[in-house]
Amino acid sequence: MFENKTKVLLILSQDVLDQARIIAGKATMTLKLPVSLQIVLRALIEEGLKRDGHPTLLANVESQAKALRRFRSVARQGGRAEEEPGDRQSGIWQRPNDRERPKRRN
Repeated sequence: MFENKTKVLLILSQDVLDQARIIAGKATMTLKLPVSLQIVLRALIEEGLKRDGHPTLLANVESQAKALRRFRSVARQGGRAEEEPGDRQSGIWQRPNDRERPKRRN
């Protein structure tokens, strides 16, 4: 089952974690087997990946991506001086092109 393992750090809200704990408790009672939070999260991820075209899954992915974009945008704006060149939307720093660079004399 776990021939090809890797470690992942998940940061979840307390509400989501509590819901997963509830599922673990219900599964433990129903199956009469110990079911850990890790087992529940692994099962939820696997089941979610099977529904890649499902509209609610896509809506959830979109809302999380937009929230992360807003968070990063606010963080960038607080850490950058106004006169520095760069594209605020994408965070890409712009290098001056050849016309804007001073020419060297030999």
